[in-house]
Amino acid sequence: MTDDQPVDGTPDGGTPDGGTHDGGTHAGDTEGGAPQLGPKKKDPRPIVWMIGFLVVALIVYFVLLGWRGFQLILAGTPTGIGLGIGVIVLPLIGAWLIYATLRAGIEHQKLAAIMREEGRELDVSQLPHRPSGRLERDAADELFAQVKAEWEADPTDWRNTYRIARAYDYAGDRPRARAMMKRAVAQFHGREK
Repeated sequence: MTDDQPVDGTPDGGTPDGGTHDGGTHAGDTEGGAPQLGPKKKDPRPIVWMIGFLVVALIVYFVLLGWRGFQLILAGTPTGIGLGIGVIVLPLIGAWLIYATLRAGIEHQKLAAIMREEGRELDVSQLPHRPSGRLERDAADELFAQVKAEWEADPTDWRNTYRIARAYDYAGDRPRARAMMKRAVAQFHGREK
């Protein structure tokens, strides 16, 4: 064995079982050298690119559909006019849905950034996770009970509403999570007390 060959025999310094030991630099560790626990942070760029691609594809589709609607109206028959109006309405509804969904996502990200800056984001890194990355049910229920008590103490604070929305999500109750996140956004903008 040579001096430049790692002890475990893998050329990249990894462990034989596929681990990612980095030769002692501990680049992925938290401050102080403790290993980082919980779900790994994902690069958001692929998701952003996919959303952008889908939005552009839908816009092209809506333009083509709208053009077809105008062609049906120009046919001049009562059936063509009725179908043309219906076909034009569909892209308008679709455009509104895209706008509303993207706007909500941007608002949620804005609140999440503020909560991270203030150090009030729910920290689930130390809680037990399933292999899928979701929290264990008992841990999620315990977290929810804690956050619910905070929210009940002051339900008008958007931060508490945001936190309970996240707790609902971790507990697997997506409809309530969406409703509470919508309420948190409204409270943030002063539209609801």
